[in-house]
Amino acid sequence: MSACSLVEDSNNSLRELPSIDRLLAHPGAVRLLDRFNRPYVTAKCRGVLDGLRSSIRRGGTREPGDLDIDTLVDRVVQAIEADVKTGLVRVVNATGTILHTNLGRAVLPEAAIAALQIAAGHPVSLEYDLARGARGKREDTIEPILVDLTGAEAATIVNNNAAAVLIALNEFADRREVIVSRGELIEIGGGFRIPEIMAKSGAILREVGTTNRTHLSDYEAAISDRTALLLKVHTSNYRIVGFTSAVSTDELVALGRKRQIPVMEDLGSGALVDLARFGLSREPLVRDVVSLGVDVVTFSGDKVLGGPQAGLIVGRQRWVEQIERNPLHRALRCDKLTLVALEATLRLYQHSSNIADDVPTLRALVRPLSSIEAMGEQLLPALQAALGSEFRLLLEDSTAEIGSGALPTDEIPSKVIVIEHQAMGADRIAQRFREASPPIIGRVRDGRFLIDLRAIDDPRDLIPNWSRARQLT
Repeated sequence: MSACSLVEDSNNSLRELPSIDRLLAHPGAVRLLDRFNRPYVTAKCRGVLDGLRSSIRRGGTREPGDLDIDTLVDRVVQAIEADVKTGLVRVVNATGTILHTNLGRAVLPEAAIAALQIAAGHPVSLEYDLARGARGKREDTIEPILVDLTGAEAATIVNNNAAAVLIALNEFADRREVIVSRGELIEIGGGFRIPEIMAKSGAILREVGTTNRTHLSDYEAAISDRTALLLKVHTSNYRIVGFTSAVSTDELVALGRKRQIPVMEDLGSGALVDLARFGLSREPLVRDVVSLGVDVVTFSGDKVLGGPQAGLIVGRQRWVEQIERNPLHRALRCDKLTLVALEATLRLYQHSSNIADDVPTLRALVRPLSSIEAMGEQLLPALQAALGSEFRLLLEDSTAEIGSGALPTDEIPSKVIVIEHQAMGADRIAQRFREASPPIIGRVRDGRFLIDLRAIDDPRDLIPNWSRARQLT
């Protein structure tokens, strides 16, 4: 076809395109207008027509019927359906990392989910004192529970643990020095580092000791009239082993009392129950740290505690009240959804007869390997039938991890289903599983795609949409 013929063909195609008004008058578009406002549907119609015009002018190939008004309206419908889907979708965590930061960390207990539904659908007494008929404080319902669980004199909450550290440092050490061991200058997930948080808080970092060894005398030698706080940071996301020395919490508290300087400890993960009783390494219990006399203790709500994202601050009443008066406290406060979910989770720690079963995070950590193996054996035939004979499936031993910086050296026995294909690589298989509904997020290791079963409660979650799974071939 000559260049002139191509131009004429393109011009004819452009003239065949219907107007936006014609598209909007189509029965399919009228149905859309019953659900969505007119400017929104109009913009989607314009987008479809503009895209087709650009393709025609570039000489793009077209299928018969591409310019039919029915086809164009179908494209508008598809564009809107894709647009109105939520950005956050449910996924299946088969990675072997129980508290996966990228997947939202802790799965909430059923009690917390029920509380969320009430708070989301109704007004709640967030800052209203029903007894007095006057304004109340939004932390009033949670503070006594935290005090009971930790033995602290007072408690407050902000929106995550980094915020808890930030506001405490700002309150106690703005433009003054905070002494901390070099071995505790950790980097938190997402690239947030303790020194950078300290800088943003206005505190001046005073490093003591070395990466692997810090002594009490290092703290003593660094104290001056500029010292506002002694800070201890629990290295929950890594371990230094070998020739090491660290100052214990009780030693630091004694020094703080002697020199009349408050002591703060950031526990990071923060456990309310002894994980050692479940066969895991022992994380410092918040109650134990408080009992040593630490003035302020901070920890997370969505790590081993198993609740929503929140920064929990407990300690001596005078220091906690100072933090609550800080203007940043309002900027960093939690909304009603976080507060009701956190309250429901904490009440489980008060009342539950089987906390390891009622909190999904703990349930995933303590599941017997025998039950995980039984799930895998039950799942294998169904998965094999869904994928087809071209795939090779194996049930193997593996290890999972807690994740989110908690117990970094602990490897928890687990079982994985290995999925292999002669002509398809592991990355391609992983991609296809991510395209399932709901997406199944596994991991690729040593060139093989693995589905870890430790965090899976229901094996049916791994068979979400087999019509799409068969598209693997």
